[in-house]
Amino acid sequence: MQIRFPLLLALAVATSIETGRGADSFFPLMAWNWAPSDAATFERMRDCGLTVAGFVSPKELDLCHAAGLKAIVSDQRVSGYDWRKVDAGVARTKVAALIAETGSHPAVYGYYLRDEPGAEAFPGLATVASIVKELAPGKWPYINLFPNYASAAQLGTATYEEHLEKFVATCRPTHLSYDHYALMEDGSLRAGYFLNLEQMRQAAKKHGLPFWNIVLSVAHFNYREATPADLRFQVYTTLAYGGRGIAYFTYFTPQVGNYRMAPIDQFGHATPTWSAMQNVNLQVGKLAPTLLQLTSNEVYHFGAIPEGAHGPGESSLIAAVGNAPFMVGDFTHADGSRYALVVNKDSLRSHHGAVTFRQNPRRVQMVSPYTGQLIGFTGEQQWLAAGQGVLLKVE
Repeated sequence: MQIRFPLLLALAVATSIETGRGADSFFPLMAWNWAPSDAATFERMRDCGLTVAGFVSPKELDLCHAAGLKAIVSDQRVSGYDWRKVDAGVARTKVAALIAETGSHPAVYGYYLRDEPGAEAFPGLATVASIVKELAPGKWPYINLFPNYASAAQLGTATYEEHLEKFVATCRPTHLSYDHYALMEDGSLRAGYFLNLEQMRQAAKKHGLPFWNIVLSVAHFNYREATPADLRFQVYTTLAYGGRGIAYFTYFTPQVGNYRMAPIDQFGHATPTWSAMQNVNLQVGKLAPTLLQLTSNEVYHFGAIPEGAHGPGESSLIAAVGNAPFMVGDFTHADGSRYALVVNKDSLRSHHGAVTFRQNPRRVQMVSPYTGQLIGFTGEQQWLAAGQGVLLKVE
C-alpha cells in the first residue's frame, strides 16, 4: 500500500533525501556475501538500504555503480596466497594488474584479502595490504578479524587484546572489522558481546581507526532467526559504541545445513528479515550525516552491567534512564556539541526512555530516524521499541 503525504511534508522528505546523498553521509551497510552478477539483485540490495554490495568480481563493478552501491573487489590476484609465505615481487605484479583494471572505478570501496586470519598470517597479509595501500590510496585492504570467543589456537596469540594489537602493529590497517554472532537459539545473548564491542572501540580509539561489526542476519547452527528487534539491537548497540560500519552475515541464505531466514531465501525470495533489515538500514541512512561527525567519548549501561562494561561515571551525560535495561553512548560532534545515543537493550519489550541528565541541559532534541531532522524528545517520542536506539542532541 502506498501512503500519500501532504505536499509540504513530501517536499521536506525529498529535501532530506537529496541532502543525504553526499560523501559526508555515506555510512557502510554491507551484505557479507559474494554477490551474483545480476542487475536486479543489486538494485534490490540498494532498496534494502544497503550501501555496500559485499564481495564482487571486477565484472560486477559496473552493475554495483549503476545501482548506487559500493563494493569490495574479490579476486585471486589479491586474495589467492599462502599467507605464511608471500613473495612480495609476485604479489606486486598481480595486485598492480588488478588495480590497473579496477582502481579508478567509482564503485570500489576496497579489496578482499582474508577473513578471520590467525596471527601467523599477519606478515603475509601486511605485504599485500601495503601494496594495495600504495597503488590504490584510500581503498581498504579488507581483512576481517575473529570475535573474542575464538580460541587461542585460532587467534595465534594468548589473548584477544594481544591479537588486535599484533594485527594493527603488523598490518597497519585502514579499518578494523570483526564478526560476533550472539543471537542464540535459546533466546539468550552470547556472553562477551558487549566486551567485544568495547575491545574494538578501545583499539579503534587508540589507533585512530574506524571499526565495523559483522552481525547476524541468518539463522544457522544454534543461532536463532533474527527478529526485527534483534536487528535493531545489533545495529544500535554497535552505533552506541562508535561503530562506523555494519555488515550482515548473511544477505543471501546459503543452501546448506540449517541456514534459514536471511533477507533472501534459498529460492531467491525476500523473507520478513528483508523488510526488517530495510527499516533499520533506512534509519541509519537518515542518522548518518550526524553519526559520521561524532567521536565516541564513553559508553555505559544501566541495570545489570554486562561483562566488559560499566555504569555511568561522573562525566557521563546521563545519570539514569527509567528502570529498564538501557545503555548509552556519549559523543562529541565535530562542532563541539554533545550527543547521546540511548539504546533499549530489551529484545522483547518496549520501554519508556525518560532520561535524567547529570546536569540540566538547556534543550534536548532527537535526530529523527525517519527524516534526519532535529525534533523534540518529549511525550510519545520517549518510548523506545525493543532494540531501538535514539540519538539525542544535548545542549
